Amino acid sequence: MGHMVGKDTYRQLGRKIDGLMTRAPWNDTFHAIVKELYTTDEADLIVRMPYGMASFDKIAQVTGYDSTRLKKLLESLCSKGLVMDISLGGKYQYMVSPLVVGIFEFTMMRTQGKLNTKEWARLFHDYLNDPDSFYKANCGSGQKISPLRALPHEGTVVDADHVEVLDYEKATAIVESADKFAIGTCSCRHEKLHMNQKLCDVPLETCSTFGPATEWMIRRGFAKEVSRTEMLENNARSKEMRLVLCADNVQHDISYICHCCGCCCNILLGVSRFGYPNTVVTSNYIAEIDNDECAACGTCEEACPVNAIESNKSTNGDIPQVNEEICLGCGVCVLDCSTDSLKLVPREQRVLHPEDTFERVILQSLERGNLQNLIFNNPQSNAHGFMRAMVGGFLKLPPVKKSLMSDALRSRFLTFMRRG
Repeated sequence: MGHMVGKDTYRQLGRKIDGLMTRAPWNDTFHAIVKELYTTDEADLIVRMPYGMASFDKIAQVTGYDSTRLKKLLESLCSKGLVMDISLGGKYQYMVSPLVVGIFEFTMMRTQGKLNTKEWARLFHDYLNDPDSFYKANCGSGQKISPLRALPHEGTVVDADHVEVLDYEKATAIVESADKFAIGTCSCRHEKLHMNQKLCDVPLETCSTFGPATEWMIRRGFAKEVSRTEMLENNARSKEMRLVLCADNVQHDISYICHCCGCCCNILLGVSRFGYPNTVVTSNYIAEIDNDECAACGTCEEACPVNAIESNKSTNGDIPQVNEEICLGCGVCVLDCSTDSLKLVPREQRVLHPEDTFERVILQSLERGNLQNLIFNNPQSNAHGFMRAMVGGFLKLPPVKKSLMSDALRSRFLTFMRRG
């Protein structure tokens, strides 16, 4: 096989990763990241692999690698979290990891072996702090679908007969519905620790995984198995420490909850530092202040992890106001309100939370202009390449994308994709 070598290999790898569900714009820093994490042989294999999930036999067929060499390379990539090997129906399916949630998280969650963690932290920090790169590519066009969504802290939603908090919006219900649990290192806090920018006293071991994803996280050493009780205690500690709970942005088979602080979390910093409110999908609730009861103490303003509450000079003093454009509906501010004048209330329009991972991946890829790669996923096929170019151009047309994402067509479009 005439495999690519050197610089061209990594540039092709960059295009491949950028073609997944999360965009990864190319620049010198990203070039340095992929050179640090992938050998040239690993990079070449990723470039040749299908875009979506595929069996070992399918990958061997598409890439042309013999089984011995393929097995060795896949094992190396999976051990680093750069490829995920998930057991489905008793057989492993392999999928190239996107930048987020994937390459960044699993790299910074690694704790085994001789690791260059400090350098990885520096590279990721430089890449994610470029405002014209990652955040702009993934959130700069008003995208509605992101990998994470905020959960309202239990007890912070207004107590009213007509207000129903669904189970997928409750951290406790998510834990109770799962049968396997693991906790690992928070990638964001780990990165900030090595950059001397961790300003909080939140422990590193907080990242929660549930259900089928747990088996992979434990097997590959990214997390340690814990009991249901330990997981509930982890949630309770996060509530006490006023962390934002950010869950897998799906309604069913939720696989993880992040426990996020305003100083370290790159997703929350996307809102507060870089001005992209859609880096995390809000809950179906929003903070509301009763001005008659408010003591104008400023506690809620200090508590908000994304600076969504600001005081407003008036004849009654510094009355805080909620910026509805960036309020996450997480309830952290409510937890610190001593006068009970602050509660989460239902938003006027319910937020779009995909039913499951399939829907999230499809809609997220559509919004970021990469859905054609999942449909025609063989990078070695000229016919697939032609169809990716043709269908991709069609799907990127703003009217087409807007129509497929609309309430009127979205359900039928997703049903069609499932059947296809």
